[in-house]
Amino acid sequence: MIDVCDIQVMKPLLAEHGFHFSKAKGQNFLIARWVPEQIAERSGVDKHTGVLEIGPGIGPLTQQLALRAGKVCAVELDKRLEPILNQTVGEFDNLEIIWDDVLKQDVAKLVAEKFAGLKPVACANLPYYITSPILTALLEAECFDAVTVMVQKEVAQRIAAKPGTADYSAFTVFCQFYGEPEILFDVPAHCFLPQPKVTSAVIMLKVRKCLPWEILDKATFFRTVRASFAMRRKKLQNGLAAGFPELGKEGAGEVIAACGFSENVRGETLDIAQFAALANAIYRRKQQ
Repeated sequence: MIDVCDIQVMKPLLAEHGFHFSKAKGQNFLIARWVPEQIAERSGVDKHTGVLEIGPGIGPLTQQLALRAGKVCAVELDKRLEPILNQTVGEFDNLEIIWDDVLKQDVAKLVAEKFAGLKPVACANLPYYITSPILTALLEAECFDAVTVMVQKEVAQRIAAKPGTADYSAFTVFCQFYGEPEILFDVPAHCFLPQPKVTSAVIMLKVRKCLPWEILDKATFFRTVRASFAMRRKKLQNGLAAGFPELGKEGAGEVIAACGFSENVRGETLDIAQFAALANAIYRRKQQ
């Protein structure tokens, strides 16, 4: 197996195929072997697992996943990498590469087709510029046991944030609605070629099989969350009134009071259970 994390191996390999890094695609390749080893190990991949990998690059994580998993299906957008991946991961008969944009795929359908009888998980070293759309697609597919991704450290901190903290956001609530996050480890910039300007982190989301909250209408819930964070420095009443014009300021105040919250409460202090109560109150009011 070619050690693609060895820079003395990687550079000639890339040169042989005339490959140049694409800033537009956010390409930063790993040059520290311990990183893909730890991602594969700590994501719990074994022979009973089917892994959807997003953006294999030249294959460092793909190799480690294929060594452990029952099957790996990797989705890669950059066709320039095809001859390189043929060399670096071509030996694995439990690997399939799909040359496409994962955001154009029906993820749930793909997982059902490729991983019958296996426990499905997702693993990825996500490009910084497209982290949120891909993570959103993976979670909304509602077909994985776990999603383990490497992202910018500040994004990992935002995903795992607690209510009332500076990092807590609508994206936090979205991610924690679908899964329980755990930051596994940091990855310094010197572990990549070219080096990014930030530290990365690997985070795992154990996907919820059933929700611990009563959600009457998912669309109303997420609309409530977005409205609650839209005016972060102002009272929740202002955000809800702007996000639900049909409520108006008076109606927003009545909903807040009905949930037992202070009139001065801010959205950034609410946990998911409280957002659920608020959204359910709005939904019931709209049904009257």
